[in-house]
This record gives sequence, structure tokens and C-alpha cells, in this order.
Amino acid sequence: MATLVAVIEIGSTGVRLLVAEITDEHNKNILDSSELPVPIGQDVFTTGTVSRDTITQVIHHLTRFKEQLSAWGLTPQQTRTIATRAIREAKNRDPVLDRIYVKTGFRVSVIDGIENNRLTYLAVADCLKTTPVLSKGQNALILEVSGGSTDLMLIEKGRMAGAHSMRLGTVLIQQQMRTMLGSLEDARRYVEEFISNTKGSLNNELDFKKIKQFIAVSTETRIAAIHAGRPISTFLWEIKRNDFEIFIDTIQNYSIEECVARFKISYSDAQSLHISLLIYQLFLKLTNVERLLVAETSIREGLVIEQMAAPDTSLLQNFHKQITASAMNHLRKYRGDERHAEYVRKISVTLFNALQSEIALDDRARMLLEVAAILHDIGIFIALDNHNLHSSYIIQNSEIFGLSPEDITIVSQIAYYHRGTHNPQDDIQFTVLPRDTRMIILKLTAILRIADALDRSHQQRIKNCTVRLYKDTMTIHTEGNHRFVLEKQALAQKGDMFEAIFGYKLIIM
Repeated sequence: MATLVAVIEIGSTGVRLLVAEITDEHNKNILDSSELPVPIGQDVFTTGTVSRDTITQVIHHLTRFKEQLSAWGLTPQQTRTIATRAIREAKNRDPVLDRIYVKTGFRVSVIDGIENNRLTYLAVADCLKTTPVLSKGQNALILEVSGGSTDLMLIEKGRMAGAHSMRLGTVLIQQQMRTMLGSLEDARRYVEEFISNTKGSLNNELDFKKIKQFIAVSTETRIAAIHAGRPISTFLWEIKRNDFEIFIDTIQNYSIEECVARFKISYSDAQSLHISLLIYQLFLKLTNVERLLVAETSIREGLVIEQMAAPDTSLLQNFHKQITASAMNHLRKYRGDERHAEYVRKISVTLFNALQSEIALDDRARMLLEVAAILHDIGIFIALDNHNLHSSYIIQNSEIFGLSPEDITIVSQIAYYHRGTHNPQDDIQFTVLPRDTRMIILKLTAILRIADALDRSHQQRIKNCTVRLYKDTMTIHTEGNHRFVLEKQALAQKGDMFEAIFGYKLIIM
């Protein structure tokens, strides 16, 4: 039986609704969508707060969406509602969200830039699944320009090399130009300077000249695709680079009113059209690609995919690989020991799988364990002594594709406690975490400590191992004639937490 799902996005320039049907075959069909403009970003990026009038507009729009949803038999409680950068940066965010909940019943989750990237990637990957653009192992750039940010993902040979959310949005630039009484040419110089200042660090992750696919996601690039490109599949358009440049040059002299009339778009979309396409154009100039691919999707489709009871298995597997690839690339930037990290990751997964029947943790926890295993020694870049503290700090202050702030906290805590005999329960920073989070950290830390101990020498001497549970003993069977003196010593030092949490005595053979 088909299932209805609904999502709402409260963005910098408007409030947007999407209703979709999830079929028994786990496909999605869009049934309804609405968008109503509201100047949240203009308020926040000017004064730091959402004004009373704007809050009233948001509540009015959400009340209309509530009525629209009721026609589908859906309630606010059944609707996933998120807010992006503008609400996130508002000084009065909490009162705004509380008022929305009291007046409409919609409980709003505020997401950060990396979460935005994660959802956008899900939407784009689903949009491109019939066109193997991302699966060819090519270098690609996924770019989404919105009112409050420019979100960028770099993919090297099919694997995530970096994900960033930059404070470069159309509303932000418009506000800057209003303050300076600047022109569109001033906006161009501002964007060029911003990109120039960030290009170096981005090129360290992936040389833009080696990018083969440029994938754009936004209403503005869809407008360009309709008028200057051609469709190549149901939700994918292609624009030749030269045609894109000509289109942008052509519309530069159009007023907002002309854009509304010519392209049949809202005034809000027309306001952002010039600057949005300018940002895409300037990023495009960093590459040698000959065409733009425009994905007709959004973060809202990503939210729908996330809610599917059993999403596309290949999509989830690919997404999982992108998260671990992003973590490994992050380690590479800090000159970490990649062979040790990959070895510890594999052993950690082996141990996790062996304990699957009693560990009471899901696939998401396994993924967090893998990321922690990859990054646990990243702090050695700062200093070998107390490197677990440095690892925790680096992770806590990093952007890792696919991980929410809560995920980052869990991974950083696992890295913090992965060495030494320190008891996490003795630390206030640990005890204030929710109970479920504390148990995830304790279980995954216990596993990581054992996996790390099995490569005490960083030489990967134990080539293969299998794990067997019998009564109160967990036996790690290995191949070869290697002597396990160092590993046994490390297990003796690091095994206490594992034995305390899981109740198994450890034996290596």
C-alpha cells in the first residue's frame, strides 16, 4: 500500500511544501508542491533577528499548508519540517520556533550546512540514478546556490573529496550591495573575491581543472536550462557552456519586472536570478567542463528519500561510501596514516558485525564507528602526546559530509576516549549527553579500542581474523604465524571497557 509523506522547508526566501507518495516498490511520486515567499533572510542578514511581521507571514503560510495537508489526510505531526541558514543564524530563533509550534503544530528542526549537503546529495543521486553520471568514477562538482549559502560538494573518482557550506547566498549579496549602494558589477567583484579566497583550500581537495561533471541545483539554473538547454532525462537538463554564458549575458540588462514577465516566475525568484546565475558562472570558470547538468530536484526530495521505509539499497550503499570517503580525505589533509586507519576500520566492522545480535545498534551506528576508526589518530598532526584530545578537537570543528552535529559529537567523543584508561563517566562533558548517546559512545569506543590494539605496531601484521563468541568469551582467530606479544599487551591495556560493557573476556589466537 502506498504511503504519503510531506516535508516543509523554511528557507531564506520562502516556505516550501512537498507531498509525495511512496509506492510499494519504494519509488516516489510527487503529488503536490507549493512555495510562498517570505523575507526571513533579508531580516536576519540585516538585523540579526526575524521581525514580527515576517513571523506573522511564516505562521500564515504554514497555516495554509496545514489546510493543504489536511486534504491529503496529513497532519503537522506527520510532516517533517526543517529550517535552514536564516533561521539558524537568527538571534531570536528559539522564540520563533516556539511560536510556530504553538500557532501551527509544526515542530521545526534546524539543520546545518553539512546536513543540507547530505540531503541535497541524496536528492541529486536519486535524480541521476537513470543516468550514471556519479557512478562513472569521474570527478564532479555539485553546486547549490540558495538565499543564505552556496553549498558545494567535490567528488573525486566517484568518491566524496569535500563538502562545504559557504556564507555566500543571493540574499546575503543583495543585502551587501544595498548597504554599499553597489551595482551588479560590484556584486561580481565581491563574488570573484570570495571565490578567489576559497579556491586554494578547495583545490587542495580536488583540482577544479580536473572536474569532468558540473551539476547545478536551483530554481535559477532550471530557468536557464528551460530557455538555453535541453532535457536529457525526466529530471535532468543539459546546457552547453557557451549557451549558458550567452543566456547570462542576455539577462543582465533585464529588470526584475522583465524577468517576472519573460520567465513566468515569482518576484522573489526574479530578485535572485542575476546573482544566483553569476555565482554559478564564476564557479564554472574555474573548470574546463563543456556543459552544465541541471538536476530538477531540491533538499525537499532528499527529505522524502530519507523518510522512505526502504530506500534504494544501491543509493544508500553509495551514500555510505561517500561518508567514509569524505572522512578518509579529511584524514589525508592532516597527513594521517591511511593504511592504519583503513585497517582499524575493517577490524571495527568485523567486531561490530560479530556483536550484531546483542549490540542493539543500527547501521547508522556502524557508519559512525567507521568514521571514528578512520579519524581516531588524526590529532597526531598536532602532537603525538595526548593526540586523542587533538583528534577530538579537530573532529568537533570539522565539516564531514553526511554527519549531523550530533554525529560529529559522537565521533569526536569516541576519538577522545579511544586511548588510555580514563573512564568517560567521570567527565561532565560526557554525563550531560542523552543516555542513548552515551551508550552509543561507550559501545563504539569499546570496539574501537580493541580494533586499534590489534594494530598496535601500525604494520597490519594480522592479515585476516574471524571472531567467535562462546559463553563469556570472545575469541579472535588470526591467520599466519605472527607472534602477538604487542597485540596481547595492547588488548590487556585497552580491553577493560569492552569486557565491562559486553561481558566478554578477550582471547587472541
